[in-house]
Amino acid sequence: MKDFIKILKRYIPPYKSHLGLTFLYNFLSAIFAVFSVGMMIPILEILFNMAEDVNSMVPWAINLDALKHNLYYFLTLFKNNHGPGLTLLLVGLGVTFGTLLKVGFAYMGAWETVFIRNSVVRDIRGQIYRKILRLALPFFTEERKGDIMARISGDVTEVENSIMASLDMFLKNPVLILVFLISLLIMSPTLTMFILVVLPFTGYIIGHIGKSLKKVSREGQDKMGLLLTIIEETLSGLRIIKAFNAEDKMDKRFEGELSGYRNIMNKLMWRRELAHPLSELLGTFVMVLIVWFGGTLILSSHSELSGATFIAYLAIFYQIINPAKAFASALYAIQKGMASMDRIDTILLADVTISEKPGALPASTLKKEIEYREVSFAYSDKEVLRDVSLTIPRGSTIALVGQSGSGKTTFVDLLPRFYDVTSGSILIDGTDIRDLKLHDLRHLMGNVSQEAILFNDTIYNNIAFGVDQTTPAEVEAAARVANAHDFIMDTENGYDTIIGDRGSKLSGGQRQRLSIARAILRNPPILILDEATSALDTESERLVQDALEKLMRNRTSIVIAHRLSTIKNADLICVLHKGRIVETGTHDQLLALHGRYTKLYQLQTF
Repeated sequence: MKDFIKILKRYIPPYKSHLGLTFLYNFLSAIFAVFSVGMMIPILEILFNMAEDVNSMVPWAINLDALKHNLYYFLTLFKNNHGPGLTLLLVGLGVTFGTLLKVGFAYMGAWETVFIRNSVVRDIRGQIYRKILRLALPFFTEERKGDIMARISGDVTEVENSIMASLDMFLKNPVLILVFLISLLIMSPTLTMFILVVLPFTGYIIGHIGKSLKKVSREGQDKMGLLLTIIEETLSGLRIIKAFNAEDKMDKRFEGELSGYRNIMNKLMWRRELAHPLSELLGTFVMVLIVWFGGTLILSSHSELSGATFIAYLAIFYQIINPAKAFASALYAIQKGMASMDRIDTILLADVTISEKPGALPASTLKKEIEYREVSFAYSDKEVLRDVSLTIPRGSTIALVGQSGSGKTTFVDLLPRFYDVTSGSILIDGTDIRDLKLHDLRHLMGNVSQEAILFNDTIYNNIAFGVDQTTPAEVEAAARVANAHDFIMDTENGYDTIIGDRGSKLSGGQRQRLSIARAILRNPPILILDEATSALDTESERLVQDALEKLMRNRTSIVIAHRLSTIKNADLICVLHKGRIVETGTHDQLLALHGRYTKLYQLQTF
């Protein structure tokens, strides 16, 4: 319960005014519920000829005896003038009016609760998405993509259906129960004290069973994350699955996890479904005890209860049962929702390892050079770069070559601070990049990777992605430089064509040229090309290479290349091997060394 209150403290404060209105409406609803039931007493007394005539008034006062005495005085007058039948109708209309106010205020309270609930769920989803955008890349190497999707979808839905749906437990039910208990205490202190002794035992039983739900629910949400991961991998790798006839293998894997999820959910739901019958059984048992004890009081010689008052007492107590049962069901739901909230907090409370220093310096352009100064980097315990030093003058083209795993991609990922160096430093114009504003640093760079990252949107929006203000003429100019304008105009709707998930409606060369057009439109002073042509056919490579050459003019470029023919004209070629730069020079200089570069070149020439 403490964890639940902490969650409310995190998310409810922006909606304090709505919270106050909810308490007010529910309080008024409870008052008129008591009024409606209280009006049953004169009805019963008239029906059973138990009402005594009251022929004089007492001074009005804010106490129950004065109000009751004067009410009975007016009823006596009405009964004497119009008869018992019309008196019953009058009292019945009073009950109806009280019920109208009761349900009206109850609906207004529910209206405010719905607003709070949906607003909090929106806030949670927004927080998760914003945190995902802020978290550094190393976080996502440790987490499954499907599991993250499960947390922002299934887990938040579970929080909505359990924790947020349980807001009534705090916003409505306590108010109702408190008002009803005060009313019962006024009607019969002895019988009410008896109830207060019995109820805690039933509450303890229900709460004890509810606690066991949290662990099982956490297991269920973890399993759902694994299921979504398998589905995501299946959709991404469907071509390979079919090519290797692995449908049965994937089906068996998914079926095994699906059966595990079913077993966990069976345990969870069996325990959750126990809430209603258990609370009903305990409620019936408590009601029997109340009837027995109340009947004993009525039959005693010094009774504080009349028969009609006792029936009204039972009616008010019955009004407590529904909020109390909802209270019990909410306890079960909260335990289930808390498990989902724990999983959500894995993201929300994760440390942002790549952060901006207070008072970070602005950076508008590259004026002189980029310097890698004795840079080392390691993933966990695995060292990827070791004591790398390199100066990249403004306007030069630097190529990185080497076998897979030599550290080329890590080298360029350190520059925009996708990762931070383990030791050493990277400087732009003599300033450590960790001292620069993160947004400014990344705004200096354009990135064209081996796999073109595009979005399920129009061609226009993909080219203009990341540029705040642009015009159709500028987008078209960027597309022309990237050799993309012609194929764009051949599509169904030109620049307004939706390109599908990850650009699936386009060929590899077309996707890459859109990626280059995006970099051209941004017009960055530093360009990072990560094997931008390695996955293309010869014709597409020629078009893309031509576009890249236009893009690289007058820019500082860092190029990762497997095809050495594409970087012959680089100002400097760096050969990386096991995290170190082992050779540097121009294409001709490196061939003259007859070292590692020469071997790579001969293998490709062959």
